[in-house]
Amino acid sequence: MMANTPRKVVCVEDEVEMIDLIRLILSRRGFEVIGANGGREGLEIIRAELPDLVLLDLMMPDVDGWQVYQQLKADPATAEIPVIVVTAKAQNIDKVLGLHIAKVDDYIPKPFSLQELVDRVEAVLKRRDQARAA
Repeated sequence: MMANTPRKVVCVEDEVEMIDLIRLILSRRGFEVIGANGGREGLEIIRAELPDLVLLDLMMPDVDGWQVYQQLKADPATAEIPVIVVTAKAQNIDKVLGLHIAKVDDYIPKPFSLQELVDRVEAVLKRRDQARAA
């Protein structure tokens, strides 16, 4: 991948303010952020854009984040896209279940710090790049 091509991140989130905040944070670091309002729209946008990374909220009214995640992983076109779950469900049991059973790439509990978001996004993309290069 050419270094001057911006990394594309789809943010699937039912709170527009959160999408705007994430777009603001990540666009400053050179990412292109596409917001998707809710799970159904998220699936459509992810399939159309095939982003470098998905930031996925779990608690959404239409299609919840786990359903979105399962559909992405079941589709060969989207199965390799890294997913970071961003959610207010910060109990440890959820985190363990999410990371181990579903094999999400990372998990960011809300509220999160801006630096934590940037660090985790960059770390997951770096791991993916290293895996591809191996």
